[in-house]
Amino acid sequence: MPRFLFACDSFKGTLSSVRTAELLAEAAERHFPGCGWAAVPMADGGEGTVDAVVAATGGEKVTAQVDGPLGDPVQAAYGMLPDGGAVIEMAAASGLPLVAGREDVLAASTLGTGQLVAHALDRGARGVALAIGGSATNDGGSGFLVALGARLLDARGEEVAPCAADLGRVAAVDLSGLDRRLASAGLTVMCDVGNPLLGEQGATRVFGPQKGASPEVVERVEEGMAAYARALSKACGRDVASVPGAGAAGGLGAACLAVGAALRPGIDTVLDLVGFEGLLRGTDLVVTGEGRLDAQTAHGKVVSGVAAASRRAGVPCVAVAGSVDEGYRPGDIPGLAAAVSCVTRLEPLEQVLAHAEENFAAAADRLFSLLAIDLA
Repeated sequence: MPRFLFACDSFKGTLSSVRTAELLAEAAERHFPGCGWAAVPMADGGEGTVDAVVAATGGEKVTAQVDGPLGDPVQAAYGMLPDGGAVIEMAAASGLPLVAGREDVLAASTLGTGQLVAHALDRGARGVALAIGGSATNDGGSGFLVALGARLLDARGEEVAPCAADLGRVAAVDLSGLDRRLASAGLTVMCDVGNPLLGEQGATRVFGPQKGASPEVVERVEEGMAAYARALSKACGRDVASVPGAGAAGGLGAACLAVGAALRPGIDTVLDLVGFEGLLRGTDLVVTGEGRLDAQTAHGKVVSGVAAASRRAGVPCVAVAGSVDEGYRPGDIPGLAAAVSCVTRLEPLEQVLAHAEENFAAAADRLFSLLAIDLA
């Protein structure tokens, strides 16, 4: 009998990764009685990454009180894994939803994200994987650095607050007090954007307006970020501003690079954390999935990452998607043999979402019925 591996992303707002696996298993067992299957929750380094990795590895969720983007206390959760590593989403401490209706690019800080990393180190984390999507901040990661022992200094040697409003005052970044445990543990950053820190494609001009920054604020912060970038690059001995990904999360990417972090695609990091390569052994078919299959899927999304890993292992891979863009063609995603859409007719979005589980179950049944015919 065949053995299947189910590795789906959550379908945002409708189905969890766990529920998709349950529905796939029901369909598989209906058409292949006695088949073997395993399931692993997946995420691409965005929202839900901690939950997926903790569930896949049998880890533990830990909650800490840290400073939110605007300084108010928030309860933020991260994951401690059985191998001693930690997985953290910066959005839990410094995310845009935490300041909904109160967005303030000039005041927002990544201090809480650094505090979460420090909390994990206090618990003995051996390796920290940090997902940096969904930020409310544009402070160049200065708050993150300060939380871990760095100091921002002005021309007179006085300390500068870690926020975008004061970046223009930064004349030097003192990394001498940086928490030594960070280097010994190692920091991997899940980053799926290639923006540099400065310029037209940089953190401030591209992402600042999405966080509520007016054109005047954008120009002010860009000017300050340039001064901060010079000081940060001098402190770490390399030009971190121009590295692709330095502009991620309002410049947190640059701060992470300055302390020796490696920037990797989120899905690749998640695959490593859950031991996906090992799960492929003895598998005859991988079924993956996410909410929509389109041109963006091939760029760091769960389906593309799972398909690529399956291809390297010589295991065929298919997908169940909430919807499949009409422009998608077989071969667009290397390693993906076929895709089945949950949506089979034009309906209002509200109707589609209301019947998400029913539609997914039907799509799973179609998939395994076709497989049963093909393998008969």
